[in-house]
Amino acid sequence: MAIRRFWVFIEQEAGKVHPVSWELLGVARMLANQVLPEAEAAGDQVTVEGVLLGYQVEPIAKEALCYGADRVYLLDDPVFEHYRNCPYYQTLAYVARKHEPEVFLMGATTLGRDLAGAVATALGTGLTADCTQLAMGEVKGAKQRLLLATRPAFGGNIMATILCRQHRPQMSSVRPRVFPMPERISEPTGEILKEEVLVTEEGAKACILEFVHAKGESVNIEYADVIVAGGRGLGSPEGFKLLEELATELGGVVGVSRPLVDAGWISYAHQVGQSGRTVRPKLYIAAGISGALQHKVGMQNSDFIIAINNDPDAPIFDVADVGIVGDLYQVIPEMLKQIRALKETAA
Repeated sequence: MAIRRFWVFIEQEAGKVHPVSWELLGVARMLANQVLPEAEAAGDQVTVEGVLLGYQVEPIAKEALCYGADRVYLLDDPVFEHYRNCPYYQTLAYVARKHEPEVFLMGATTLGRDLAGAVATALGTGLTADCTQLAMGEVKGAKQRLLLATRPAFGGNIMATILCRQHRPQMSSVRPRVFPMPERISEPTGEILKEEVLVTEEGAKACILEFVHAKGESVNIEYADVIVAGGRGLGSPEGFKLLEELATELGGVVGVSRPLVDAGWISYAHQVGQSGRTVRPKLYIAAGISGALQHKVGMQNSDFIIAINNDPDAPIFDVADVGIVGDLYQVIPEMLKQIRALKETAA
């Protein structure tokens, strides 16, 4: 009996897990379920497994079981206390060669982007980065379903689906918030397996002298529940005051399309889209954003989208739940007026 393993790298730093790890466990379960019928017919087993590196992080391994992992491979050692590329990629490559996963998913975070390419190179396999869709599909000439990894290509003008026919594991990185968070299981039944740590501090090739925290604005737009975003239709930087006012009333944050960041109106931390952040808020208000594909791939999975644009044919209306054709400088003040009136009534 063969075991078809679907792996997820559990990303943590200083004992804090990046939420994309749990999102990817949900994705791995979805992919595993897609191959389950053919696996059962062949007498094979299908498992969803996490791989965790860190120091004194066994509670995180237990939490991974709560988010759907059947098994977690734990490598707990002081050498993994803080991320460094060399010990991490060497260890992941070693464990992957030992257990031979079919699919290996990582978050397309700052850490994940640095690590995924190194692991793929060490394993001699391919890596499809920044995926927006994943599926296990039937492919002509393949005996088993293959990972269909879809991502924007050619500047976001097309969506390309990429296969890794010959090499294993099939690796993909996925941005945070592309997929939903799975439900947490209160009483998991999975297991934690402690793996032998072979790397040493001497072989790390780098040491951490100190952490220097960046000063200035900090915004976590990826996990905001409400985003009020603006585009070229703002006309000038002064328009941000209106967006900020609406965002404040709704308890949200301000987002923008790329041209406004390129123009220097606001920092990159607020950029939504293919070259910015992928978001999945409960409410996304797009004001003066035309809706180019590069922007839509970063926000189209929002729970509810309101679009405000002068152009009735703007592509943003294709993904909007509610479309308002009009001048944002007239529409938003009216929205503010009605929101405040509702708050006063409720009070």
